[in-house]
Amino acid sequence: AADNTDDAASIAGCVAAAKHVREVAALYNVPVVLHTDHCQKAWLPWMDGLLAANQEYYEANGEPLFSSHMLDLSEEPLEENIAICKEYMEKFAKIDILLEFELGVTGGEEDGVDNTDIDSARLYTQPEEVFYAYEQLSEVPNAAFTCAASFGNVHGVYAPGNVELKPVILHNTQEYISEKLGGDDKKPMNFVFHGGSGSSVDDIQYAIEAGVIKMNI
Repeated sequence: AADNTDDAASIAGCVAAAKHVREVAALYNVPVVLHTDHCQKAWLPWMDGLLAANQEYYEANGEPLFSSHMLDLSEEPLEENIAICKEYMEKFAKIDILLEFELGVTGGEEDGVDNTDIDSARLYTQPEEVFYAYEQLSEVPNAAFTCAASFGNVHGVYAPGNVELKPVILHNTQEYISEKLGGDDKKPMNFVFHGGSGSSVDDIQYAIEAGVIKMNI
């Protein structure tokens, strides 16, 4: 097996995969987004390795190797979550990388994180939390970010009707942030819908109307 000391093999594998996708994507003439998902606090050294690869690629090509990266620090206190995200946003913004971050907890299990027995109250992100994140990250010049807020969504494959979504939370959050900012922008936050499998068409459409621009299924 490859030596994975300091995540060397994991970093090399991701970089190699990204370069491979870039090579073959040109043959299909379709837009391709290269994204990494759910980087927890313990995996930040791996993210640092990818950041270094992005910086090197950017210097040579004028664009980053990856389009976006997700930091999932939702298990940490809100202030720590956003403080770390802001540190990475400052680095990402310099090389045109979008940051995706998570607030609240998405139920189910994915990428080694098991939230199947989580307190149901944590499955619903509060508007005040999203606004705090928005304010902090917006202080970074050239910042581009999306928020994976929790509104009852669950990772995994479920039949329609088994997931109790409350996309009205996203609508209420947009309204809350918009009012805080003066009301000109009605959808100031770009949301990501995690755990979309098993969601009804109506809930999906309602979430999109609330500012969801990416959905994970």
